[in-house]
Amino acid sequence: MHMNENCNPMYGKVDEILDLLTKSKSLHLLMELDRAEKPLRFTQIKRRVQASSTTVSRRLKELEEFGLIARDQHADKAPSSVYVLTPEGKKLSPVMQSLYEWAENWSMSPAMAANS
Repeated sequence: MHMNENCNPMYGKVDEILDLLTKSKSLHLLMELDRAEKPLRFTQIKRRVQASSTTVSRRLKELEEFGLIARDQHADKAPSSVYVLTPEGKKLSPVMQSLYEWAENWSMSPAMAANS
């Protein structure tokens, strides 16, 4: 392949979503929202993914900007937000599950096993 040939633009889109999903706790956060039976509050998410408030806050904002999660304001006793997967986020569910299952069954390469 020559360097001046154009790359399929879809690769750029895949790279962009992989950049987001590989950030600390992004995939874990999406999987927790996917497996939850109801919307989750910030503190519930933080506890489930075992991350700092700063990390959870950043990931939620980024995932919301990408349209994968939605934040809903509730004005009950104390105003708070809950988070859910959007329809676009739900489309990632089988991909996340497949990746999780693959990782669970993956046997490391000899070089990686030697370093662990």
